[in-house]
Amino acid sequence: MNDSMMRGIQVLLQRAPVEFWQVMGGILVLLVVASAIAAVLKRRRPGATVDNLVARINAWWVMVAVLGACFLLGKVATLVLFAIASFLALREFVTLTPTRRGDHLVLVLCFYVGIPLQYFLIGIDWYGLFVMCIPVYGFLLLPAVSALAGDTEDFLARNTKIQWGLMLTVYCISYAPALLLLDIPGYENGNLLLLLYLLLVVQLSDVLQYVFGKLFGRHRLAPEVSPSKTVEGLVGGGLSAAGVGAALWWITPFTPLQSGLMSLLIVACGFLGGLALSAVKRSLGAKDWGRMIEGHGGMLDRLDSVSFAAPIFFHVVRYVFA
Repeated sequence: MNDSMMRGIQVLLQRAPVEFWQVMGGILVLLVVASAIAAVLKRRRPGATVDNLVARINAWWVMVAVLGACFLLGKVATLVLFAIASFLALREFVTLTPTRRGDHLVLVLCFYVGIPLQYFLIGIDWYGLFVMCIPVYGFLLLPAVSALAGDTEDFLARNTKIQWGLMLTVYCISYAPALLLLDIPGYENGNLLLLLYLLLVVQLSDVLQYVFGKLFGRHRLAPEVSPSKTVEGLVGGGLSAAGVGAALWWITPFTPLQSGLMSLLIVACGFLGGLALSAVKRSLGAKDWGRMIEGHGGMLDRLDSVSFAAPIFFHVVRYVFA
């Protein structure tokens, strides 16, 4: 490795604040412990459940590595990562909600105009247009373009599905990297940590709700929608995730109490997102949105909670703190 490459690596490492490395170190420790536990379980109690657990943990190693690399590379890399995630999530949504030939031009606009434009607007800090581009201009334009194709069969249902898919997988998810836009007094250059905080709490909530549900779950919340979701899982996992979020107040502009309340908000919104999109999957006769991430399902299976939590979290933080 030559000197220029070494200097480049040093610049990347210095770009992230110390708090970032502390949090990432904690995540790596958790992954090491989880991997060790999974290895022991695989030797002592082999089976489908343990194999699924191992696959989930291995997938988390990859996801953490990719996310960490993008954070180090900066805003553009982070936006590109989320744009790709939106593209894959929208593709999964469209795949499970079949369309007709008359929808092809509309889908081209969603994938190759809507996604790049939404993330470009975040990249240039154009807040006013970023928040209204898809829900106003996209809402009006897409059905008009669809009407020009002349296919009126199930017109309302087809366009509703496309618009809702675009809102969930692009507009709502884009609010996560949009946290980099916020200008919070006394929190300069800390927005990267705020994004990390959101993702940590929402993903920990999903994991801990699953664990508490498996260990203590007795009362199902909505068995016809999501048989794995239980009252015990929601309460135990949600409060545990909120507790972790409160303990992470030092990487946010919040006080410990505010951080705990923000975490509860993220947990509640994430739960509702997972529940709503589970209902969509069940109505389509599907267990997962896709098979992209072994042990986790598709991209949208990992981002369903983020799609509901990110917009609410963004606007509450902007209104109260920015």
